[in-house]
Amino acid sequence: VQLQASGGGLVQAGGSLRLSCAASRRTTSNNGMGWFRQTPGKEREFVAAISWNGSRKDYSESVKGRFTISRDNAKNMVYLQMNSLNVEDTAIYYCAAALSSAVATTLRGYRYWGQGTQVTVSS
Repeated sequence: VQLQASGGGLVQAGGSLRLSCAASRRTTSNNGMGWFRQTPGKEREFVAAISWNGSRKDYSESVKGRFTISRDNAKNMVYLQMNSLNVEDTAIYYCAAALSSAVATTLRGYRYWGQGTQVTVSS
């Protein structure tokens, strides 16, 4: 399975971005999916996750109420709508396919990873 994240860029604080993750195979329609982010010198951290059918979602406390994860299994796509961005959201964002169909919030819960897309929020 290959995952391709896109949609990153430079945005001013308070702005919005929508990240997309395209999966190469329909296999991921049976998997939970997630978004993580990483900044230099820090561990990759959980951002958001969604179950295989979209019925369950989970978010880190730092993004709850600002970010929304969604998926379209017919298109093999996962999205992360990011609103009210702040400088602390600056990172490389990675999408990933989970080992199971459920929501997973830890790194070890994921099998496949995309290459990442840079999000930079300016003050």
